[in-house]
Amino acid sequence: MLQGEILKKRGEEMVVGIISDTHDNMPAIEKAVNFFNENNAFLVLHAGDIVSPFTARIFQKLKGKMILIFGNNDGDRLYLKKLFSPFAEIHNDPYIGEIEGKKIAMTHKPEIVDALSLKYDIVIYGHTHEIEIKKEDSFIINPGECCGYLTGKKSIALLFPQKMDAQIIYL
Repeated sequence: MLQGEILKKRGEEMVVGIISDTHDNMPAIEKAVNFFNENNAFLVLHAGDIVSPFTARIFQKLKGKMILIFGNNDGDRLYLKKLFSPFAEIHNDPYIGEIEGKKIAMTHKPEIVDALSLKYDIVIYGHTHEIEIKKEDSFIINPGECCGYLTGKKSIALLFPQKMDAQIIYL
């Protein structure tokens, strides 16, 4: 369990930031990091396509913990691991974990979301650059694209795992 007990004792709700498809858009990444910090995101989950290792300079400013997975456009994976590992966990796809007693899966592969939703309470994914929030057997979240390159909309999400609720934020 991720420090949820500490938050419960203080009576605060856990806030988890969700981001995907940053594609080296440094101004958008900086806005997202500032937003997550201002809103006390305890954890930030990145659903792939970080792209370049130099983005670590901005992501390391996050006050909360960070977990990332590789996407299809992440080229220099060894250097990404080297630069992100001092302050974040970086994993191959999919990442499986637990937050507040809820089983989560994070992937960059939309084609496996339905299968993951049969086993996990929360499924987070990227790659499509399209926003999606739906509650069925599991809670499925795609924050859209932080970079804004395909849709023209720079978006991230906040997840409130205790309430099983999420909110899309436009940067």
